[in-house]
Amino acid sequence: MARFHRNDVGSVVLGRPSPTTSGNHFRLCTAFSAASFRRKIFDAMSCGSSSRHRHQLMQEMIYDAVRPPPPPPTSTTTIRSVLKESNEPIKTKRPLKNSINNGKPDKLADLLNLEEAESDAETTKKVQALEGLKRLVKELQMEKEENKRAAASRVRLLTKDDPESRVTLAMLGTIPPLVAMLDLEDSNSQIAALYALLNLGIGNDQNKAAIVKAGAVHKMLKLIESPNEPSQAVSDAIVANFLGLSALDSNKPIIGSSGAIPFLVKTLKILDKQSGCQARHDALRALYNISISPSNISFIMESDLIPFLVNALGDMDVSERILSILSNVVSTPEGRKGISIAPEAFPILVDVLNWTDSPGCQEKASYILMVMAHKAYRDRQAMIEAGIVSSLLELTLLGSMLAQKRASRILEVLRVDKGKQVSGNLGGSTSAAVSAPIYGSLANQYGKDCLVEEGMMSEEKKAVKLLVQQSLQNNMKRIVNRANLPQDFVPSEHLKSLTASSTSKSLPF
Repeated sequence: MARFHRNDVGSVVLGRPSPTTSGNHFRLCTAFSAASFRRKIFDAMSCGSSSRHRHQLMQEMIYDAVRPPPPPPTSTTTIRSVLKESNEPIKTKRPLKNSINNGKPDKLADLLNLEEAESDAETTKKVQALEGLKRLVKELQMEKEENKRAAASRVRLLTKDDPESRVTLAMLGTIPPLVAMLDLEDSNSQIAALYALLNLGIGNDQNKAAIVKAGAVHKMLKLIESPNEPSQAVSDAIVANFLGLSALDSNKPIIGSSGAIPFLVKTLKILDKQSGCQARHDALRALYNISISPSNISFIMESDLIPFLVNALGDMDVSERILSILSNVVSTPEGRKGISIAPEAFPILVDVLNWTDSPGCQEKASYILMVMAHKAYRDRQAMIEAGIVSSLLELTLLGSMLAQKRASRILEVLRVDKGKQVSGNLGGSTSAAVSAPIYGSLANQYGKDCLVEEGMMSEEKKAVKLLVQQSLQNNMKRIVNRANLPQDFVPSEHLKSLTASSTSKSLPF
């Protein structure tokens, strides 16, 4: 028989319905606090089916009810809300960030806060800078010329050493108003706009293409061809812009076909005697960039640039850059023809091979001569007449590795030509011997053929041997002159015997 325990609730009573509440909501009597009641209900529901434990809980509730009542709550508490809150899981408190580890304050939070503050400051600074650039672009679009000139000068300074400013200003639309400023009549405004465009294109191919697309090349040429000749400062700024814009491959054909080459050649001639002028070097570098495109060689040939460059090779300040331009020109048949017909072109180029103090010039000059020697027999004959053999032999001994290889290639081509020439001179006698009536034994026939072949080879060897002896003697004279020896210096008999006994085997063929 089941045993029943009496649940003595004691003074736990429910009050009457509150007039402010609706439905079946009841207000708890204020005999004990709502918090303690919730705790008791929660413990009673979680204790399982043990009536004994429930009896103990009821006794504790009666004890709590006997205690003095706490202050009345500010708001009524319903049984439903109490039960709902009792079923919610107890939330554990999270540890504070600024905890103390091993007795030392944690610096991580401070570092994070400092980094966040710096990031906010940097963002604010960037926003302010962007707003300033926007105002600058608006000033470029104003009506007043003074505001435009001041804004262009400001763009020039900002983009001189700051790649980010070049990108940002170009995105904000700085290039079109700067290009439009080239139509102004004030030279100071033109100079400010030209140098601002120059700095915008430094190291930025997209800006270079955008400047050309905006019509800057056409407007610059319009300034040059105007009845009122531009000042030297404006011309120098235009040359600098042609140099910067021609560095982009897609701009090379546009600039070459626009008529910029005659202007650059004219600038070179005007500044020919001013060795320290920056515009002279800029014009040469711009012509070098333009000559890289094969489509521009025809425009270069239309001007008198090649004869001018060949005659200017004596100036050591610009000789290597001139040879670089000629190295590009010689890549096309039209360019090779232009070099070959230039007055004194081969003697001057052969003389460059003897510039031992300038290996770069020797390498470039040997490249030009090597290409021309491979392409045309007439050019090879002109090189021989200019005394190229002795210079090449000296270059194979004293030049750089690249110059030695190119000199050997040229000597090989000249040797083949010499052999063909000797064979051509002996062609008449050979044909007569071969076409003579064949009589006698078969051995006599082979003997005569061998004699003919031996005679041909001996004549070729003699010609090459004579060529080598002449070259060695010329080299000895050059060495004597460079060593500042007396003019009446006579080589020893031993040296003469060495030169006389030299054969073609000593040549680097």
